[in-house]
Amino acid sequence: MSKKTVIISAFPGMGKSVAYMQLKDKIKILDSDSSKFDKTDFPKNYIEHIKENMGEADIIFVSSHESVREAMIENGIRFICYYPSKDRKKEFLKNYKDRGNNEKFIKFLTDNFDKFIDEIDNDKRFDKIKLSGNGCFIMDDFHFNEVLKAIK
Repeated sequence: MSKKTVIISAFPGMGKSVAYMQLKDKIKILDSDSSKFDKTDFPKNYIEHIKENMGEADIIFVSSHESVREAMIENGIRFICYYPSKDRKKEFLKNYKDRGNNEKFIKFLTDNFDKFIDEIDNDKRFDKIKLSGNGCFIMDDFHFNEVLKAIK
């Protein structure tokens, strides 16, 4: 019997890569960076990657792009979405700059941050956790830590 894989869609900067680095030697976890996938067949190739690893990995971190969320819903892939509250915009933009994201990425998120948060807020087809406190990321969340306890 294959294991149940927890799919976590997370907004850029929510701590996917940090959580991956802290957990990769303890559990089977994937940080599936959508930027590394060929865009000519995206998000189909990304969804195939997720499906191939379901039942193998304990946790798969995935993109929060609307096209990815839509494709997961269409394919019956259950996921939980982590995202920040709107009042954290300045914090996130500073974090993107501090971690070395390029200006194009930062401008794109500067221009679209509120819209993306609204889209996630208003979509009732998946579970979500909005993290409101400054400096609060996936590894700080109670529910995420309960998932980890169940896996270990």
